[in-house]
Amino acid sequence: MLAPEWWDFTTLDDEILKGAARLTPKDMLALSREGFKVVFYDTLEDFYLAEALEYITAWKQATASEPVGVCGPIGPTEQLSLVARLVNELKLDLSNAHFWGMDEWIVDGKEISPDHPISFEKANKDLLFNRIDKELRMPEANMHFPKADVSEYIKSWDSGVRCALMQGGQGDTKHWAFNDPVKREGKYKGNPPSPEEFRKLTTRIVDLHPITCMQNARTSAGGVVTGIPTQAVTVGPVQTWKADKVSIWQAGVHDNPFGQRLTALMIGKKIVDSAVPMSLLADHPNVQFNYYRGGIGHCGTEMH
Repeated sequence: MLAPEWWDFTTLDDEILKGAARLTPKDMLALSREGFKVVFYDTLEDFYLAEALEYITAWKQATASEPVGVCGPIGPTEQLSLVARLVNELKLDLSNAHFWGMDEWIVDGKEISPDHPISFEKANKDLLFNRIDKELRMPEANMHFPKADVSEYIKSWDSGVRCALMQGGQGDTKHWAFNDPVKREGKYKGNPPSPEEFRKLTTRIVDLHPITCMQNARTSAGGVVTGIPTQAVTVGPVQTWKADKVSIWQAGVHDNPFGQRLTALMIGKKIVDSAVPMSLLADHPNVQFNYYRGGIGHCGTEMH
């Protein structure tokens, strides 16, 4: 419906879509089960502080003999400056802590330069790491940002560093990182990849769904979609399943009220379909969905 050459949530059974649209906030909370927790926050201040504290809780566990890392997003970003402030106030030494960036834009087969205005590496450093007091900063060698040549990044996940937390948001295609639905072509012309196939995907370069390009143009480029790359390198499900916990944060400024409900329903009820990549997290042992109550909205019809 939205992009006929691609798989996406509009290809799901209509009863699933209607069921998601009917969910009330109370219904969403009730989707919590073992391995999946739904949490609401009443204020944005509490929401972003709680998100920032997840970094602190993870990094506090790091020691020289047992280093610990966080895999973090650009989107949301509001938590990042709070993380830096907390590190400085708590005098938290990050010398044994690690960080993995989730993804980066690819142009002409190569990752964009870290000084490019829309670089995710640049955003992480500008908003977080460069704001930390020099004596507390994480060593450059402990920061792992994905490149077009993914070999070093993949190797870093198997280097003896425990990933205590993978944090992220949810895109309009219901992705985490840039794990977008695939094109309807080749062996996936008639059906999307099975959940088992999708789970085997590692860090890789991907073609971005048109919905993802439109969303990033809206959030990062004032709507100039021609300024948004159509490829990216993204952390994969293989690395995601190495994280102790996956924590998704939704303040209502990225995906819409329907999308926020759909993925919660699919994960809570273990309805797994790679046309909705986020639904694969139904099989991860420790997933938490965090919502700002004021951003949940509703799925009723309104004319504006």
